[in-house]
Formats: sequence, C-alpha cells, structure tokens
Amino acid sequence: MERGGCIYIMTNYQRTTLYIGVTSDLRSRIYEHREKVYPKSFTAKYDLTICVYYEIYSTIEEAIDREKQLKKWNREKKDALISNFNKDWNDLTKVISEWNE
Repeated sequence: MERGGCIYIMTNYQRTTLYIGVTSDLRSRIYEHREKVYPKSFTAKYDLTICVYYEIYSTIEEAIDREKQLKKWNREKKDALISNFNKDWNDLTKVISEWNE
C-alpha cells in the first residue's frame, strides 16, 4: 500500500528563516517542530514553529521530488509561493490539526 506525503514550509515569528520538509504525517511532524522534540535540529535552533505552507501528494515519492525542487529555489521564489497560498503568512497549524485522519 502506497502512503501519501506532504511537503511543508516552517518559519519563525520574524519570517526570516525558512525550512522545507517532507513527511507522511504532517500533523505529527509539525507538533515535533513546535515542541522541539529534536532540540539540536535546524528548526529548533532557529525557532521555526510556524507552518505557512503545505502541499499534499498521493505518494511520498512525489512529495520528496517536490521538496528537492523547492529547496533549489531562491528566497524570492519561495516567498512568492507562500504568499500566493497564504497571503498573510498565517500559521496553518490549527487548520492542519483539525484535519480528519
């Protein structure tokens, strides 16, 4: 059985640093970032606790391919992607946490 995947972008309160990740369980992964489950990680170090963007894919392989693509983009292009999806760069954590399993 194939498992779907998501790519997501986390940022800090100042919106100065971005992190692009991939996961098969977005709710759990965002929780790990917010709670700093891995205190030595990049997201913990830079206090990246706000999810401002995500995309859902039917397979994890598709999500991984998209993550690799986005990581090659410059900051301006990433900012435009986020702004087109989430104009005010609001924290999407609450919306994601309300998803049904």
